[in-house]
Amino acid sequence: MKIINIPIRRGQHLSDVYSIESNTILCKTLTGLGATYSEIKAKRDSIIIEPNQPAIIGKCKSTVHKKDNLFGVMQKVTVDDVVEYLERSIAERKNIKILSTPESFHKVKQAFEVLEENPYVRCFMLLDECQKYVQDNDYREDITMPIEDFFKFDNKAMVSATPIIPSDPRFEQQGFSLVKIIPDYEYRKNISIIHTNNVLEALKVTIPHILKAQTEPRRICFFINSTDMIYQLIQKLGIEKDSAVFCATKSVDKLKRKGFKCAYENWDKAHMKQYNFFTSRFYTALDIELAEKPDVVFVTEPYFSEYTAIDPTTDVVQSIGRFRNGTSTNTHVVCTRNSFPIRTKEGIREFLQASEHTYKVLQNLYDCATSIEQRYAYKSALEVLPFKRMMRNGQIDFFSRDNYTDEELVKSAYNNIDILLERYKATETLNPIRATALIYQFGDSDRLRLGSKSGDVRETREQIVSILETLKNDTDSELVQSHIAELRQIDPFIVEAYETVGKEVIEANRYVTKRIKEAMILKSRHKKESGAEFFQLLKNSFESGKTYQNRFIKQELLRFYDILDINHKEAVTAQTIRKFFNVRECTLKGQRAMQLLEPLI
Repeated sequence: MKIINIPIRRGQHLSDVYSIESNTILCKTLTGLGATYSEIKAKRDSIIIEPNQPAIIGKCKSTVHKKDNLFGVMQKVTVDDVVEYLERSIAERKNIKILSTPESFHKVKQAFEVLEENPYVRCFMLLDECQKYVQDNDYREDITMPIEDFFKFDNKAMVSATPIIPSDPRFEQQGFSLVKIIPDYEYRKNISIIHTNNVLEALKVTIPHILKAQTEPRRICFFINSTDMIYQLIQKLGIEKDSAVFCATKSVDKLKRKGFKCAYENWDKAHMKQYNFFTSRFYTALDIELAEKPDVVFVTEPYFSEYTAIDPTTDVVQSIGRFRNGTSTNTHVVCTRNSFPIRTKEGIREFLQASEHTYKVLQNLYDCATSIEQRYAYKSALEVLPFKRMMRNGQIDFFSRDNYTDEELVKSAYNNIDILLERYKATETLNPIRATALIYQFGDSDRLRLGSKSGDVRETREQIVSILETLKNDTDSELVQSHIAELRQIDPFIVEAYETVGKEVIEANRYVTKRIKEAMILKSRHKKESGAEFFQLLKNSFESGKTYQNRFIKQELLRFYDILDINHKEAVTAQTIRKFFNVRECTLKGQRAMQLLEPLI
């Protein structure tokens, strides 16, 4: 692909140095240069595809475009609405300026068909924030719907400050050029990278540090691609009253069901509070106009959600660029995950070539199968191949392939902090500064492992006891108390047991709950904390509704009296249990037994 470099000076906008031409991918390098603005102002009919609704809503509401005949096509807009807009624009001889989401573009096409107009000839098509057609391809199946039509337009272009150059061969076939805007001044922004193994605790340190450095009060804006994580952080940081969340409609509903009211699907300055949380739909194209320069914080915690692993070369650059007046500080609090495989572009290319070959071989076998059963076998195999997701309507979906490559490279960057820093350096627009690491005794990987319901209970308890043992010399610390509180949420019994009898007693009783409970009861007696130890032992050994042999009942009762050194006036037999339970006589394994129906005490 031919590359054309165009210099730009400080203070200049895109329209000062370049007019968007057909069959180009424009890398504007800097956000806020006015690429979409210049197309809206261009004296031609335009269809501009914006990946997310907030950008369309923001531009349609902007007073800057009040006279530009903008029309937004989104979820609730109908084909009739578009037809009415087109009829009015044509009658009044105004330039058509349609802004549409990818998923709603079909309504634009239908409206042109109704009027028997040819959009491919009449309009210039601009795909804004073009990296999103690669990045969002895996979870927004219809985001690439306009791509087939894109290549049918006589005049067309793609634009972004952070484009991912597509591998679709049609770009080469149609003679596309890559136009790069090159600033002739220093434009890199500093970003502090805080490496941690416990995001919550790191934020407890980072946020006060940011607030202390503020010469006057200003907002802090967080970018976290998980509303579940956002909600947990707000709760655990105790900032609910001072927080606002901007996210998708479904997430707004989810947060409101949890009782959090300040959640919005569209950004508005009036909704902002001291702490503002944004999800991925606000990473691009939105203009956030503020008088102040906020502090921006990115949070990545791949143990909680892999989707928080954002790409420094696109997502971070774009998010900082949302603030048209600039930012005061930029910080990325990041936890890495060494279980992520380290992959290279060359290795991924080789994997995809082998995957494609495997798919084609099986497809040929399926096409040539001589029986229904053979076809069924080959079809079943085809459905589970990795390459299947990269096929659409029998053809290779190159944007899906690019998505796989991009995702694997981003995930690979979060294997360790050094690889991540290298990816930051590749952005050219950011200057990563490695801050002091914040490493804690109880990390996010520990939390994930211990919180897993599929794990072995004894193994989990052994790990918790081991962690508690490492914390025991610093229990007055607020941080350690926070760690212990989290461990208590995972397994309150083993934490109480550790605090009551300690590691040696727990291990001596081989992590058996019943035996540990008994040790705790006896420890309580020695401390004279309670006079109800006998009944506690009774409850620990006997359960209502269960059946026990008389011999076992007598042995347990005698043991209780003995270890508690209680003098009993009457002979202790199995029938003594009747003082404490309603019972029913029965047999168990051929021996006399009693079923304990309900406790009397």
